[in-house]
Formats: sequence, structure tokens, C-alpha cells
Amino acid sequence: MEVLSTILLVVFFLGTPALVLWLSRKIKWLRKIDPILILYFIGAIIANIGVLPQRPATGQVQNLLTNAMVPLAIPLMLYSFTYRKSETRDVLIAMITGLLAVVIGVVAGYPIFAGHIQDAPTVAGMYAACLTGGTVNMAAVSQMLGVEGQRYALLNTYDMIVSFIYLVFIMSFGFRLARKFLPVKTIDNNQAAIQAQLDKADQNPYAGLFTRDGLRDIGILLGVTVLIIGVSAGIGFGLSKLLPGTFMMFFILAITTLGIAASFNKRIHARRYGYEVGMYCIYIFSLVVASMANVRTLDFSGALYTIGFLAFIEIVSLSLQLLSARLFKVDADTAVIASVTYINSPPFVPMIAASMKNSRVLMPGLSIGIIGYAAGNYLGVLLAHLLA
Repeated sequence: MEVLSTILLVVFFLGTPALVLWLSRKIKWLRKIDPILILYFIGAIIANIGVLPQRPATGQVQNLLTNAMVPLAIPLMLYSFTYRKSETRDVLIAMITGLLAVVIGVVAGYPIFAGHIQDAPTVAGMYAACLTGGTVNMAAVSQMLGVEGQRYALLNTYDMIVSFIYLVFIMSFGFRLARKFLPVKTIDNNQAAIQAQLDKADQNPYAGLFTRDGLRDIGILLGVTVLIIGVSAGIGFGLSKLLPGTFMMFFILAITTLGIAASFNKRIHARRYGYEVGMYCIYIFSLVVASMANVRTLDFSGALYTIGFLAFIEIVSLSLQLLSARLFKVDADTAVIASVTYINSPPFVPMIAASMKNSRVLMPGLSIGIIGYAAGNYLGVLLAHLLA
């Protein structure tokens, strides 16, 4: 009976994200909600209504999945990225100043809020990673710094709330204010290009995965990923002998570095479904982490200060992005799309381009996002250690 219960639990964790993604394509209003938020909600419900089996095997399954999903996701999501020289001077400046703006926001806000936040250096590092890359970076840094799953879920929920408010502000009138303050280049209102990106986001990214070619591609990528994880574990183990307690940090950084290196290999880069399967691993991770978050055991102390810290970072980051754009004469839409790409992550770029009615910023926004994904892990762990 216990074996059957464990099997059903594994099936639930692995299969529920697929059900959520399927429903999101079928139900129009559900598409507007980030799948990660839906999975957090589902996980939190099952954690608090007593349906999870209270056996040691349950905790073992949860720990196994949370420890495995992030190392799998990082290289898979990096393989398909194309690193190219920026197309324009404005994009390069927006890319660099955007990263610096997030760092300055974290460092400036730290002395104001740190005294009221539990383990503030770790929180600062996680948010620095998230606001330059995305959820995968925040998850990776949380593992490097030994953050418990419940606390990670809480901090990520705060990020979703604040970043959603930021996104609404930008889409409603934020970019219009930027156009009054900064130079405006010719706006390319190519609705077909914008709609193509939006349609692409609505399509099933996993279509064709279970064909012979799809399985071959993902099989090769998973093989490379397992090799990278093995090598990275060796690096982490070796360096932790010199610096005790640093295994996970060096393990994740090695995975990131080797994943970036592998993306330059044409045979690996050309394989399909790496990003999609990597993102699915993050969906599983989110569901499992939320299923460990019993509300009665969560510590909400300092919640307002944590949310205030995050809001401070985003406000300072956007302000500095716009000020530096004015200083270097970067156009308004490029500056705004760079800020959105870092704070909300690349998947939101087509939505903002549609609000702006400017297809010209599509590719620059996505390109900047690539750099954010690659830099987030390094930046997050570096800031956490420097602030500590």
C-alpha cells in the first residue's frame, strides 16, 4: 500500500503541471495567470487540507524532486539561447545599465530594510537573481544558499505580487510617461510580428515532443545534462574540500557555466525542447515546494518589510534605467523593455511590445533577457555573500 501511495504521489507531482498547462490553453482567462502561481496555489491547498500521506516516504519524494529539478532545469534552459552582439548601441547600453540598476537597487535598499528581514543577505541575493533573470535563477540561488522550500515559496510569492503590480503600471501608462521623458525613435507598429510572438506564446510548446525526432533531441540534451551535472558535482565536491560548506554553491555555478559553454556547440544548440523541458522542471519544483508549505508553520514576520524591499528595488531599478537612458540618449521603448525583461523575465516581452504597439523592441528585449538568465546565478550569490 505504501509503495502504491508513493507512486501515486510521484505521478501527481510530475503530471499536475501538464494538466495546468493544458487547461491554460483551453480556458482563456487562465492564460493570463502565470502557471507557477497556479501550481503554488494547488500545492498550498494539498499541503493544508491533509491529503498528503503523512509518511517518511512523502518527505523523501519531496526532497528528491526539489533537489533534482533545478540542476536539471538550468542547462536545459540555456542550451537554446543564442548569444550575439547587440544590434544597436541603445540595446547594449540598456542591457548594461539595467543590470547595474538592479544591483544598485539591492545595495541601496539593503541598509533600510535588512534589520527587519530574516536572513536579509540571502533574501537580497535571491531577489537580485530573480530580477535579472527569472524564477529559475531565484530557485538556483535559494539552493546554493540553503534556503528551505517553504521560505523560498513565500519569497517567490511576494515577488509575483510586486512584479505583477509593476507590470500593470508599465502596461497602463508607464511606457507613455517614459516617452515624454526620453527620446522616441520611429515606432514600428508591425502588428503581425507582435501577434506572431503572442500566438507563439499561446501555442503548445511541447507539441511534437513525443515524436521520434522530439524524443531523440530531448534524449541527447538530457544525456548532456546528466554529464554536466556529474562533472559539476565533482567540481563542487573538490572545491568544498578546500572551502567547507560550499558544495551547493560551486555545484550550481558549475552547472550554469557548463550549460552556457554547451550552448555554443552547434549540435547541442540545434536540438529542440530543451528550454521547454527545463521550464517544466521548474513547474514541478514550484508545485513540490508549495506542497511543503503548511500555513501553520510558515513565518510571515517581516512580510511587509520584505515586500517593501522588493518594491524599493524595482522602483529604484526602473528610475535608474530611465535616468541612464536620458543620460546616454537611449530611446524610451528600449529602456522600458529592458527594465521589464529583467524584472518580469523575457516571456513578458511580447505582451509589453503589444501594449507599446512597437514590434521593434521584440528582439532586443528577448536578447537582453538571455543575458539576464545567464548572469542571474552569478550575480545573486555574489551579492548575498558580499552583503553578509
